[in-house]
Amino acid sequence: MLALRIARVFDGRAVVEGAGVVFVDGGRIAGVEAAGFVIPTGVEVLDRPSGTLLPGLVDAHVHLVGDGEPGALERLGELSQDGLFGTIERSLRIQLAAGVTTVRDLGDVAWSVLDWRARRPRTGLPTVVASGPPVTSRGGSCRHMGASGSDELRAAVQERAERGADVVKIMAGGGRLTHGSSVDQGRQFTAEELALVVRQAHAAGLPVTAHAHALVSIRDAIAAGVDGIEHCTFLTADSVHVPEEAIAALAAQGIVVCATLGRGPGAVPPPHLMERMRKAGPGYDALRRRIVRAHLAGVTIVSGTDGGISPGTPHGSLPRAVMDLVSGGMAAADALATATSVAARACGLGDRKGRVRTGYDADLVVVDGDPFTDMAALTRLDVTVLGGQVLSCRS
Repeated sequence: MLALRIARVFDGRAVVEGAGVVFVDGGRIAGVEAAGFVIPTGVEVLDRPSGTLLPGLVDAHVHLVGDGEPGALERLGELSQDGLFGTIERSLRIQLAAGVTTVRDLGDVAWSVLDWRARRPRTGLPTVVASGPPVTSRGGSCRHMGASGSDELRAAVQERAERGADVVKIMAGGGRLTHGSSVDQGRQFTAEELALVVRQAHAAGLPVTAHAHALVSIRDAIAAGVDGIEHCTFLTADSVHVPEEAIAALAAQGIVVCATLGRGPGAVPPPHLMERMRKAGPGYDALRRRIVRAHLAGVTIVSGTDGGISPGTPHGSLPRAVMDLVSGGMAAADALATATSVAARACGLGDRKGRVRTGYDADLVVVDGDPFTDMAALTRLDVTVLGGQVLSCRS
């Protein structure tokens, strides 16, 4: 048994008043006790008198096959299976070094993440929830990961179910990094086709999350009844427009919005995207504020990074994504919840991850300091516990 004695405990929703000792036994959390609790003899103790203990972080949007270099996704066809598996494992190690103990992979190539998970399981790496290749149209965004015509949508969903996918990812609209794909206007599927995918996936017990930057695609995804929307940036042909009825519908239908924040420092978008951002007007700061406004209106927000697709979105940037939400006006506890309890629930793991609660998986991190007064403490990782095992610990 292990006891972590710390200054404060964030349980995935709020600071647990008076708590100061967390017990771990057999890969599970065995108890959360008051600061003055007497630890039995024979129990290993880690003392962190200035630290904050949190659930292991959950990055709800990554691409483990991406190495974060320029053209990361376009080069995937050049890699062998061993090469892809190596990139996946390197990506996971980078995530873990940032305190991320669970990831949701939302787009691989050739089923590589699902195959890696089935054939080469690794202890000491984060838990992986995966979609397999995104469902996309021929010529559409992420087409290099595999494409489906509208007449193949039923088969596409069935194949994902048979291969053990945990979620169906569909490209409702265009993407930022795929040349020839219109990020602000392009429909890749009609609302009726999206609804077909939702019906088929739900019948197979799978949720559906839709990639949608453009307002038209967001509206289609809402009408189709998707479970989640990735990015959700409300782009139009020449600006950004956030209709109140769209926000109300997202909240009323319980659609989870994954805000892909956490840009790398000094990130410079490619020229075609830079021009698009210039035309849209206010940039990243305004995006953060829009996300927080949606949260305050009742929309469920989870944190994800799009990690691995480019130098601007590297693996391991989830702490920055949480800090971005706080910079945009979100309360610290709510921001931390987007990367712990709320994200775990969105990933289908809310009954065992994302909380500091007796019986939950002992995926835990301790950061040096108090993120409620200094959110940068989230970047000062001190202790990482994965499945009850202490993987890293500063002396």
